[in-house]
Amino acid sequence: MKHASILAALLLLIAHTASAQTFHVRFTTDKGAFTVVLYDDTPQHRDNFVRLVREGYYDGTLFHRVIKNFMVQAGDSSTRHAVPDAVYGDRDVPYTLPAEIVYPLHYHHRGALAAAREGDETNPERRSSGAQFYVVTGARVPSSRMSEIRAYVSRMTRGEVNIPGALARDYAERGGAPHLDGQYTVFGEVTEGMEVVEAISTVATDRYDRPRTDLHILHAEVLE
Repeated sequence: MKHASILAALLLLIAHTASAQTFHVRFTTDKGAFTVVLYDDTPQHRDNFVRLVREGYYDGTLFHRVIKNFMVQAGDSSTRHAVPDAVYGDRDVPYTLPAEIVYPLHYHHRGALAAAREGDETNPERRSSGAQFYVVTGARVPSSRMSEIRAYVSRMTRGEVNIPGALARDYAERGGAPHLDGQYTVFGEVTEGMEVVEAISTVATDRYDRPRTDLHILHAEVLE
């Protein structure tokens, strides 16, 4: 009986250690490679992202929406067979994820990895896209704009979110997209290769924000 209890305790410890693993994902693109770390306190987004990467879902897809000084977005599977001048962004996996908004711990600083989603009008629960994601490339936000942005975020979150002073200072120093705070799930951040993301973010785009020259995710892999 004693040995059975010890075995059970060891199994629980092993299970806990496995579940606590922190995952890193490397994206190799036409502009080079960058790496992201996935947060452990957004487990549904983390596990879903790891599974899609391991299945090769992102390989061959495009960054289909790029806005300078804001973000780069990918994850539409139909872009593997992209044709010139077409607009992409509507294709996704057939499920969504419940919001895991851990704010203000995770916010939209430059380099943040977040889940795209449908707008509040059709998605009041702010459920995340199952596959589409974006990386923030926002410019520095001067303190003179923060009052306006705070008011906007408060209105969009019905008064639930107020951008703390520490975050405001970080936005002023590092940059980001504070107007999205409290409304989208941030589930990771870039740890290496931010210059590659920046290179993607500055390419020429059409009026629908699609790069004029296709930018591929050549391969995505979980770094074991």
